[in-house]
Amino acid sequence: MDEPKIIATASDLPYPPVAVDGKNPAYAKAMLDNVGGANSEMSAISLYVYNNLRSGHTPDIAQTFHKVSIVEMHHLEIFGKLAYMLGEDPRMWTQHGCKKAYWTPGYNQYPVHFPEMMRNVIAGENAAIKKYQYQASYIKDPNITALLERIILDEQLHVQIFEKMAREYCQ
Repeated sequence: MDEPKIIATASDLPYPPVAVDGKNPAYAKAMLDNVGGANSEMSAISLYVYNNLRSGHTPDIAQTFHKVSIVEMHHLEIFGKLAYMLGEDPRMWTQHGCKKAYWTPGYNQYPVHFPEMMRNVIAGENAAIKKYQYQASYIKDPNITALLERIILDEQLHVQIFEKMAREYCQ
């Protein structure tokens, strides 16, 4: 069996410090949604662990999902710290109206065929990019926007990686 290729799954640029200007309930809820909402880092991590297990017969694919999941874990930690610093309990949950809703694996779709799996992860990464760009457009705390912009770079790299994998393995 061939050894998996080693690829970079995070941008080379350093992450800005995890800091906030002060408590802000609205920003805290946005960061909580990045932690435990339907389109969240927790959803990405759980999906990539599943995809790693499903693709274990192809070491390059399995290793890529594993490595990307680790980058997403770092993002989860950043968003959790931000939520806490902004005044929220950083559980795996999000705000729905006046109530909190815990993260659930039911948020994910679990395609088993590789072409659908790749379309699913690319769509998820693109949705995360759009969500973080939107948050960066209205959040006025430069600490948070710098972190969002840095995380977007990783998510854009993930799209490139997954698109390349789709081209290589879906032919």
